[in-house]
Amino acid sequence: MLNGSWSTMCTVFGLLLVLINLSARFFPVTSPFMQPDLAFDKEHIWHPYSSMTEPANVWPVVSAEGVRLKLEDGRELIDGMSSWWCAVHGYNHPVLNQAVRDQVEQMSHVMFGGLTHGPAIELGKRLVDMTPAGLEKVFIADSGSVSVEVAIKMAIQYQHAKGETGRTKLLALERGYHGDTLGAMSLCDPNRGMHHLFSGILPTQMFAPAPKTLFSEAWQAEDIEPLANMIKEHHQSLAALILEPVVQGAGGMRFYHPQYLKEARALCDRYGLLLIADEIATGFGRTGKLFACEYADISPDIMCVGKAITGGYMSLAATLATKHVADTISQGEAGCFMHGPTFMGNPLACRVACASLDLLMENDWKSQVTRLEKGLNKGLAPARDIAGVKDVRVLGAIGVIELDQPVDMKALQPACVEKGIWVRPFAQNFYIMPPFVMSDADLATLTSKMLEALNETL
Repeated sequence: MLNGSWSTMCTVFGLLLVLINLSARFFPVTSPFMQPDLAFDKEHIWHPYSSMTEPANVWPVVSAEGVRLKLEDGRELIDGMSSWWCAVHGYNHPVLNQAVRDQVEQMSHVMFGGLTHGPAIELGKRLVDMTPAGLEKVFIADSGSVSVEVAIKMAIQYQHAKGETGRTKLLALERGYHGDTLGAMSLCDPNRGMHHLFSGILPTQMFAPAPKTLFSEAWQAEDIEPLANMIKEHHQSLAALILEPVVQGAGGMRFYHPQYLKEARALCDRYGLLLIADEIATGFGRTGKLFACEYADISPDIMCVGKAITGGYMSLAATLATKHVADTISQGEAGCFMHGPTFMGNPLACRVACASLDLLMENDWKSQVTRLEKGLNKGLAPARDIAGVKDVRVLGAIGVIELDQPVDMKALQPACVEKGIWVRPFAQNFYIMPPFVMSDADLATLTSKMLEALNETL
């Protein structure tokens, strides 16, 4: 009898083990290894804009599909950030996945010095066709910040080749943001920006007041006078004017009047400055135009693009220039443009960029963004009635709730996660740039949960 009971118990115990294993396989729970992993992350891994002595919360992601991020604990978050504005087609897209698979079977990388390849050529064709008229020369860079560094060097080499060797400074706008590398940092707002700590080692540039006339307001002609006066006074030392067309992004999510851009173009022409358009954040449809320069119907001399170019699959950017700029540089003292990153023209990135840009056009980005703009206006409008909200504004697929005071990140971001949404506020801005493929229902959920989180934490 004892032996029979023991046998039965062993059988039952064995079945329980099998069931536990099956349950773990098909209904996974938090991995016992996650806590040591998160402890290592907290101790050793430096996240963007974070402290190592008081690290902010991080949430481990195990997969992403469509517009949702799946956390390690099984929760799913609707992504309102497009992974810092680049994943416009959502995640795990079959077309982009296939582009990566196809290219990696051929070659993942080859140096671009002295060699070329199909993906780079195809990407160049698409960029020349898509961008404003006259931008015919394409320099394929590693990232957005690097594309700005390239633009700076192009502008200075251009002026040097013309014999204007004193034109070594750039003029930028207050409240602007152009990247985190040293040259790009020197062009970010020196007072309100994130980089004033480095002012002692950064190149000294000039800054004009930010445009005051907002996108939705009637144009005020006097708004251009500060820029005009600075260019008139200092043009002999200025190589170029750099600005973010219409939308100043990380400098405050400000939308300014397109006429300012048109006037700036005329001033650059009059005084011999190059106009550099930083369309890294605004390019490829985000503002409701394919490129924000189109709101003013102007073409820059140099344009930087990035972020959405690969649909968020890998780092890539480009700096485009006119034939005149490229020819002048090439005929100068150096006889060439003095820049050449190791991973320039990476075939894998170029191939997925081609697929991403094709998707953009095939999916009718214009109708996607128009639909999102309508949903953002509807979903965020009630925030105007919340105490502590200074402004609510929408342009294209950009929605911004600006607060009177800086956002309490330690309260607001966890509240968003608890409500099943991923939003990354900064400064006084609680904003979203959703993937273009987000459904109306998901957008309505995203905006309503934002308002709930805001009401609970203000």
